[in-house]
Amino acid sequence: MTAPLGVYVHWPFCKSKCPYCDFNSHVRDGVEQARWRKALLVELEHAAREAPGRRVETMFFGGGTPSLMEPETVGAIISRTRELWDSAPDVEITLEANPTSVEAARFAALAEAGVNRVSLGVQALDPADLRFLGREHSTDEALSALDTARRQFARYSFDLIYARPGQTPEAWAEELERALGLAGEHLSLYQLTIERGTRFFTDHARGAFTLPGEDEAAAMFELTQSRLAAAGLPAYEISNHARPGAACRHNLIYWRYQDYVGIGPGAHGRFSEGNAKRVTRRSSGPEAWLEAVERSGHGTAESTSVTGRDRVEEALMMGLRLAEGIDRATFAAVAGADPVDALGDAKLASLVEGGFLEIDATHLRATPAGRQRLNALLERLIA
Repeated sequence: MTAPLGVYVHWPFCKSKCPYCDFNSHVRDGVEQARWRKALLVELEHAAREAPGRRVETMFFGGGTPSLMEPETVGAIISRTRELWDSAPDVEITLEANPTSVEAARFAALAEAGVNRVSLGVQALDPADLRFLGREHSTDEALSALDTARRQFARYSFDLIYARPGQTPEAWAEELERALGLAGEHLSLYQLTIERGTRFFTDHARGAFTLPGEDEAAAMFELTQSRLAAAGLPAYEISNHARPGAACRHNLIYWRYQDYVGIGPGAHGRFSEGNAKRVTRRSSGPEAWLEAVERSGHGTAESTSVTGRDRVEEALMMGLRLAEGIDRATFAAVAGADPVDALGDAKLASLVEGGFLEIDATHLRATPAGRQRLNALLERLIA
């Protein structure tokens, strides 16, 4: 069988920079859409030479705000991808979107271009919290965009952020109920974290706002897990919930340590190359990337090979995020070693006894308690 592949496309531009966001996103007064379309197609051809002979199972347009791309650009990239690689008949093509009225108006054209799944950055259903999070849309616009997405796309999802300043578990429970009434088959629910380099990092450091305490945040996490499971959308990953069979297949490629290529500023790729993983990273700055592609045919800033212990650790860090855990045989095929053998019984025994890990003949998985404390768990495992 042809090896499966995901294709990630990064569009780096936003109308404004959200204060919590540490992604590679940039605000520009204008974007030369035709020039960017040409450059993305050129780098796509370079990616096809990096990972030839694969079968594209998923595509994902992320950012930034890819719903600001011209539908013509999205369609051209989808069409060229199908020409450069074999494609699965049911290829999943996701595009991230903001729920402003301007962007929602493009949904029909994006669906016609080939997008069959949309992920909406709603983030909150409370007007005051939307303003705090720096979102440009209103609650009414979010509801309208969700209705449009429901009509235009075969699949849709939306994101919410919880553990916001002043939010209680009771208030989050009410918002969850409202979200479930709007949800289709998938929801992404993230705890607000303060990332270095963001405006929130500076504001939080000077005491402009405080987050809910650790106990309250833990209660919201546990509430999220139990309520979504009861509603038929259990967590398949720490922050992602879906009905059976409705998980985001592209993100599963990441978490299962499978192969993907990335194009656009700052995009990463990881694909098998013999007994190693080739890791690529494109230049982050939009202008630097664009000039590099026009000069050299690609914007690669880094290309390295991951082997041995490093490959095992990467696969562990991704796979333990999943509720299904790590399939030991699959892990051995992609990482070169059985995870239980690689880690050793002595290291695993105390974590199993403490209720943070489960091991059976086929899988190694973090328990719900382990996934809630995943960073600490991983530190113990790979120390």
